Amino acid sequence: MPTNKPTDSSLLSPKRPCDSAVTMTEMVLPSDTNALGTIFGGRIMAWIDIAAAMAAGKHSRRVVVTASLDALHFKAPVKLGHYVHIQAMVNYVSRTSMDIGVRIESENPFTGERVHTATAYTTFVALDDNGRPTPAPPIMPETPDEIRRYEAAQKRRESRVRLADELKR
Repeated sequence: MPTNKPTDSSLLSPKRPCDSAVTMTEMVLPSDTNALGTIFGGRIMAWIDIAAAMAAGKHSRRVVVTASLDALHFKAPVKLGHYVHIQAMVNYVSRTSMDIGVRIESENPFTGERVHTATAYTTFVALDDNGRPTPAPPIMPETPDEIRRYEAAQKRRESRVRLADELKR
């Protein structure tokens, strides 16, 4: 069965961050909530992982795996019955890893009011056909916002590398 897989040379062509953009929308159901009627943090984390994996996969056109969840900041609760909008985009690419920023907003279905409820930064690694890390395409930030996110992601990566080195000692 054909896989319609891109050629190896097209896999490493530079790409714009917006080409990896993913938007998911979910509804908060009773099984998603705690005794306070607000969403479990773990449910939000699962949705973050899915959206970020989709963005990394769109960017690399490879199978990807989660390497880390660097930061997750909850800013406001999400209530039962509200809609959750999850936006993910690749911010930075190292050799095989990709930094994906994820923004979560809740929407009141009756008023349309949207609230920024969480932000997360994840790292995914592209895999080859043998399940080994493989190069991901470079990223070409173009807009001032993409450049700002690229530079912040680069600093997060440098911080992760420094921390890993310190912990090895």
